[in-house]
Amino acid sequence: MDAIILQVLNGLDKGSAYALIALGLTLIFGTLGVVNFAHGALFMLGAFCAVTLSRLLTISHVTVDSTRTDFLGNPLKVETPYVVEWFGPEAGGTIIEWSVPLGILFAIPIMIAVGLAIERGLIRHFYKRPHADQILVTFGLAIVLQEIIKYFFGANPIPTPAPPALVGSFDFGVLIGFDPGQIIYPYWRLIYFVFAAILIGAVFAFLQFTTFGMVVRAGMADRETVGLLGIDIDKRFTIMFAIAAVVAGLAGVMYAPINSPNYHMGMDFLVLSFVVVVVGGMGSLGGAVLAGFLLGVLESFASMPQVTNVVPGINQIVIYLVAIIILLTRPRGLLGRKGVME
Repeated sequence: MDAIILQVLNGLDKGSAYALIALGLTLIFGTLGVVNFAHGALFMLGAFCAVTLSRLLTISHVTVDSTRTDFLGNPLKVETPYVVEWFGPEAGGTIIEWSVPLGILFAIPIMIAVGLAIERGLIRHFYKRPHADQILVTFGLAIVLQEIIKYFFGANPIPTPAPPALVGSFDFGVLIGFDPGQIIYPYWRLIYFVFAAILIGAVFAFLQFTTFGMVVRAGMADRETVGLLGIDIDKRFTIMFAIAAVVAGLAGVMYAPINSPNYHMGMDFLVLSFVVVVVGGMGSLGGAVLAGFLLGVLESFASMPQVTNVVPGINQIVIYLVAIIILLTRPRGLLGRKGVME
């Protein structure tokens, strides 16, 4: 039983990333009708926002520490981060340690700017073009973005640790009545799941309970009619593209301690996230989230030694097998609208 619960936790962890990326993809497709193959690159950019902030906070200069000496008896020269000098050793050190959570505030304006630039500079010219054209141009954009990251940050993964206070594992089993030590799970992975749930809830609440969100949902259902009412729906959809970019970016920021950022991490998640979107139903926000968590849990169970020993490599293809079965029996996906990409 403890092994099953652990696999569910692992699945929810990975499913959180799938759900967040798929949610952004579905927001873009549902509002703009664009199949955005650059969305994984936005996830990657978010992760590198965390890397960039960590490096900015550790920019330092040489100072002389008169209280310490080298082997010749001369005052010791040490590298002192500017943040430590400005805020003091304790506060400055805390800011540096908490660079990943602070990366959320750092990433939001950057991802808004990137999203607006992509939509206004490129995507708007492909609204009425075939989906094949949209896929080609956004896939090309994804390659350009990842090569830019590779040029500035290198090809190797960059470790981006979580705050020391959140490093380590939590005895999850004790909470549900198991003996101590039976279900141990990393703090940060639990935090990522909670963060994903809050972010998903915030997006749904925004669309459901705000006037802006209600207009967007109406535009997703019947764009022409909303436009005839005198509402600038195109401007609202542009804002939604920026919001989708922020969702992907924040997912990347918080994922940085789990998977060290590298230039191709966006591509690693992109294909799987598109499978999630298709399984959930093109244009269905609820379907994207449901399919993300569902496929994450299935992939986790398929990775168990008891399963891979019987069917080697099943963990690599289980998501695609499930997608084939669902689409053969229900072409529009789990919660897809009739006629959308069917």
